[in-house]
Amino acid sequence: MSGHGFPKQLRLLSAGDYRFVFDHASFKVHGKGLMALACPNGLDHPRLGLVISKKNVRKAVDRNRLKRLARESIRLQQCALPSVDIVLLARRGANELDKATLHRQFYGMWRRLERDARKSMTS
Repeated sequence: MSGHGFPKQLRLLSAGDYRFVFDHASFKVHGKGLMALACPNGLDHPRLGLVISKKNVRKAVDRNRLKRLARESIRLQQCALPSVDIVLLARRGANELDKATLHRQFYGMWRRLERDARKSMTS
C-alpha cells in the first residue's frame, strides 16, 4: 500500500465486516479510554472500523475529534501495521484525553498490535 491517503479500501464498511472482527478477534489491545480488537484479514493492508458511542463520548465534537485522530494515526502507520481488520472502541473518558496523549495512545496500541501479530505469525 503506497501513499498516505485513507481510501475506502482501508475502512471496514459493512456490518458483516464489524461482526466478523467482534466474533473472531485474535488480538485485543487496550489504551487509556480505548480498546482495539483485531483479526487477520487476508489482504495486504490493514482496515479500520470505529465504534465511538454517544453513551461513552457525549458530545459530537468529541466523537468526531476521536474519529479524525484515529484515522490520521492509521493513515500514518498503515505501512508498519500487519494485514488485520481493526475495530477501535472508545470507552468512557476517551474524550478527556488531549491530542498529544491520544497520539501516544494510538502509537503504542499499533506497536503492541504489530508485535502481537508478528509473534502469532511466527508461532
